[in-house]
Amino acid sequence: MAYKEQYPSALLSDAVEAIGSLPGVGRRSALRLALHLLRQPAENVHHFTQAINDLRDGVQYCRCCHNISDSEVCSICSDPGRNRGQICVVENVRDVMSIEGTNQYFGLYHVLGGIISPVNGIGPADLTISELVERVSALENPSECEVILALSGDVDGDTTSYYISRQIAGSGVRITALARGLGFGDDLEYADQLTLGRSILNRQEFKL
Repeated sequence: MAYKEQYPSALLSDAVEAIGSLPGVGRRSALRLALHLLRQPAENVHHFTQAINDLRDGVQYCRCCHNISDSEVCSICSDPGRNRGQICVVENVRDVMSIEGTNQYFGLYHVLGGIISPVNGIGPADLTISELVERVSALENPSECEVILALSGDVDGDTTSYYISRQIAGSGVRITALARGLGFGDDLEYADQLTLGRSILNRQEFKL
């Protein structure tokens, strides 16, 4: 109750608490944002909250690649102009956005939803690795296809890449990885587009 009593309104207190639950937003920032919203026209705030509701309730995950989508199949998987013989394996949706921003890759994606991390209790069964194996096994001409492992260069990323490569090694597909233009432990999300683009273009065969 003491937390709520420092605000002149319980409604303001609730709003600050809700905004402050977002990552990287402290209590002061949450209060500043809440007061900012309070000063805005009602229709602007209603539009803002409706957009958040629509995001949570309306966004789907593509049944092919597990990227976020407004429909059952995302715009990338349904694009006939994409190279269907390439599957770029990434950790999360943000990595898809980063790679798309380079304008150097025109194939398909597969979003794992994380990486193998024993310390954090994340194993292969918690990711979409089995779905990736199914996609690869369903390829019509695997010898003409490529799986690009675009995971972070830290221990967990390398462990995940190694595990995936073992799972699809007998399929006949070419397995490559991003060139090490990215430093050890770097996340794709924070790489500049030029460096990431060069890492894609200069990708190398993945060695078990």
